[in-house]
Amino acid sequence: MNDAPRTVPVHIDETISSIAKLRAEHRENATPLQRVVDRMVKLLGRPQFIGVISVVIVAWIGLNLLSASLGDRMIDSPPFPWLGEAISLTSLYMVVLILISQEREDQLAHHREMLILELAILSEQKIAKVIQLLEESRRDNPNIRNRFDPEAETMGQAADTQSVLNAITEKPVSWPD
Repeated sequence: MNDAPRTVPVHIDETISSIAKLRAEHRENATPLQRVVDRMVKLLGRPQFIGVISVVIVAWIGLNLLSASLGDRMIDSPPFPWLGEAISLTSLYMVVLILISQEREDQLAHHREMLILELAILSEQKIAKVIQLLEESRRDNPNIRNRFDPEAETMGQAADTQSVLNAITEKPVSWPD
């Protein structure tokens, strides 16, 4: 068993750092209210939250039924309209909190999407340049028979992103169901 620490290549470490920086900047740019909303949504998303809701509902019903059996006046008699209203209001707030939080997450996803798109375009341009250099090397190397490769010639040209976008919008791809 090898106990030596594993090191990652520098370019992978830089990539991980860039992603961490993007997330950190996203968190830092949040307003105090957005931070509170994110914390609340995080709490709502925990499995324990369903238990808390269940305990509150059972306690509400139990206390009302217990007070009726002891001869006291019930705060909320069956079918417990106040409980229903409280659940409805709580649900409304939960939905709004989740939507607010989702909007922030969508912003981060949009930034990642733009980064991926830019990197894909840059990679395509770099690959086209590598193909051009390989073809040039093949033509200049006396040990390699010179021949014309139309596919390499085509692939050596960087794609015109506007032309690709126009082609996609003119002929949309249909996915099988």
